[in-house]
Amino acid sequence: MRVWIDMTASAHVLVFRPLIGLLRERGDDVEVTARDYAQTLQLLELHGIEAEVIGRHSGRSRLGKLRALQKRLYSLRGWARERDFDLALAHGSHELTMTARRLGIPSSTTFDYEFAWLQHQLGCRAATRVVVPDAIPPERLARYGARPPKLVQYPGLKEEYYLADFEPDPSVLSALSVDPGRVLVVLRPPPDVSLYHRHSNPLFPQTVDFLGRDEDVQAVVLPRTEEQRAFVRGLALPSIVLPERAVDAQSLIALADLVVSAGGTMNREAAALGVPVYTTYGGRLGGVDEELIREGRLKPLTDPRALELRKREAARGERLRRDPMRMLELLLSALRA
Repeated sequence: MRVWIDMTASAHVLVFRPLIGLLRERGDDVEVTARDYAQTLQLLELHGIEAEVIGRHSGRSRLGKLRALQKRLYSLRGWARERDFDLALAHGSHELTMTARRLGIPSSTTFDYEFAWLQHQLGCRAATRVVVPDAIPPERLARYGARPPKLVQYPGLKEEYYLADFEPDPSVLSALSVDPGRVLVVLRPPPDVSLYHRHSNPLFPQTVDFLGRDEDVQAVVLPRTEEQRAFVRGLALPSIVLPERAVDAQSLIALADLVVSAGGTMNREAAALGVPVYTTYGGRLGGVDEELIREGRLKPLTDPRALELRKREAARGERLRRDPMRMLELLLSALRA
């Protein structure tokens, strides 16, 4: 079988890494396209995944996003037309599902945040299958045209599937010159360029400033964009560590004492790895985060002074590992639709 996977954000590399391996073990031919955004290309390189780079992120402008969408759709269609794919897979890439529908290729899309309205209106309607966590109430997806049997749901977090074979690499700490005697906090800024996160989030800069001045802390900031990197660098805070390139973030999280993130994937990675995690997300919480908060695995943060800054006694918390083959089977169900 010939399979096409499109990756448009950093997290997609992590989601599809084990699935690409399973497909190739079956003897399937997998080709990957990617958009130049955040650390997507660096993570592809880090994980040894070859990809055809098509398009780049257009920034905050709605008009710019529309023009970039039109250009990328045209380029993807030309690239995929002659390759005779049997199936197309994406994690929220509406460009893939729209192109696949135009070319008559069955497609599956997966995601775990249901309020990216425009993205899902385009992507879910074009997809053959929509695969999401069962923590998302199905009625929230009906407005995107995603109802059973098109809609299929899986238990747990996507991170529990793609981290099933993961063991942390302690060398990530020495590579960043982290002092093991200080409290290690991993910080992820908000997705400022995303349409679903339009309003400013002053809490995250306040948290960076608070932790960056604490001499008992080392706070590793993992920016999404070069603008965010430049902002943090300009603060010149003594307790901030700012990597210049994409790092093994999963190992860093697993070895951290605390994670504070304004996004989604890093929060859920921490929860999946049993690491204390706070969210500063300023948008509407999705069903997955709502469930994690109810379970006490994710804590909303309203004031950085509320952070519990102490060394973890255990190197790793409790973990639930789920078989990524189950996730792959749900994505492959598009072939039977």
